[in-house]
Amino acid sequence: MTRLDVRDIPPVNRHPTIHEEFQDLEPGETLTIVNDHEPKPLFYEFQAEVESFDADGYEVERVDTDEFVAKFPKQEA
Repeated sequence: MTRLDVRDIPPVNRHPTIHEEFQDLEPGETLTIVNDHEPKPLFYEFQAEVESFDADGYEVERVDTDEFVAKFPKQEA
């Protein structure tokens, strides 16, 4: 499992960084991101643009007011 805390990454660079990390995953692995807001726009972006994204396996948990942990699984090969 790859964990990426994007809270310290400038907002303009967050999505490209997340896409790069996801692309580097092996099939069946999961990218876990820590964000300061619920990543709904990112979920919809992945659902529309990333063929290997397993939308059914997506999970998000609100840990604190400014901490959301989301799991973006990559489909099995």
